[in-house]
Amino acid sequence: MTSRRVLADAQLLWDFHQMHHELRPCSVAIGLGSHDLGVADTTAELYRRGMAPLIVFTGATSRTTQQLMPRGEAVHYRERAVELGVPASAILVEPNARNTGENIRFSRELLEDAGVSVSSVLLVSKPYEERRAYATACKLWPEVEFVSASTPLSFEEYVASIGDVRLVIDMLVGTLQRLLIYPREGFMISLPVPDDAASAHERLIRDGFTSRLVTEAT
Repeated sequence: MTSRRVLADAQLLWDFHQMHHELRPCSVAIGLGSHDLGVADTTAELYRRGMAPLIVFTGATSRTTQQLMPRGEAVHYRERAVELGVPASAILVEPNARNTGENIRFSRELLEDAGVSVSSVLLVSKPYEERRAYATACKLWPEVEFVSASTPLSFEEYVASIGDVRLVIDMLVGTLQRLLIYPREGFMISLPVPDDAASAHERLIRDGFTSRLVTEAT
């Protein structure tokens, strides 16, 4: 059983990780690869709504996705979007990125090589990765305006879709840790973390939700 206090702290982090941007049409939509096909579904839906004329799916494979997506995250995302009615001609695939920074850098290079003019990007990620993806993108591609988007799910709905509340909380904690330490390492811009989210993060670490933490550089 997960205590009410732990769930309340996790909800604080869930809410904080989302940017709550108002969606608007952008030059391109970039769907960030992961284990979650919901990113592809949401990117396809935003395309159908006229939010972007072109999609880039980016991502290789990881230990998490090798069996689930053996042809690569971006390739599986593309296949999913085509199944959902997106024309294949409206999708570019970037199959090599293995982290969020590479997602952004390699997608930028792909679009430049294709001669696509980009002034704004609809950045589609997992719900709890919105803020991290945004901070990374702003660091690596500062000339472009980013609008964050994800599948509109509540914390409870996302936990139900994953089936493992502890894993989800571990991911929320690990993502916030990166927001705190990665700006110092030059990986992303620094974004303010409100006191209530920082305190919830510290309590959850003390509770042992630490499997997704990284070792800080010394």
